[in-house]
Amino acid sequence: MQPPAPPGLEFVYEAGGDLEPPREIGATHDGARRIIPILQGGYVKGPKINGRLMGNSADWQLTRHDGVTVADAIYAIETDDGTLIQIRNKGLRHGPPEVMERLKNGEEVDPSEYYFRTVPEFIAPEGKYDWMNKSIFICSGARFASGIKLWVWRVT
Repeated sequence: MQPPAPPGLEFVYEAGGDLEPPREIGATHDGARRIIPILQGGYVKGPKINGRLMGNSADWQLTRHDGVTVADAIYAIETDDGTLIQIRNKGLRHGPPEVMERLKNGEEVDPSEYYFRTVPEFIAPEGKYDWMNKSIFICSGARFASGIKLWVWRVT
């Protein structure tokens, strides 16, 4: 039996927002931990969903001993029609040490110079956005001195 055709990707949205400076927890047995608060007012725009990022959220990061940053962000989108959708976005960011140092120092770094991929999981209410509960999504990200951009696709 032949394997099925490989999955495709359907673009869902681009999101961007501002972040507070990291709050360092410090060195732990599994690496360095920090919290990066997400500010309210970011945007979400795309062919499948539009709205804004809700604040009072955060990305709880771990930088492992091998230099890989593990992101675990919990936040929400408020759509243009007033629907609230919860997101848990987990993934990895890494690159050459000199590139990661430039990112850490707040320099602008082209996203093609490092790997930043996540797997967002959505919890949407029944109704118009219920389709988000029924698919797998992947995301590419870009980190800036005080902000972030994310591009999200649905795996078809």
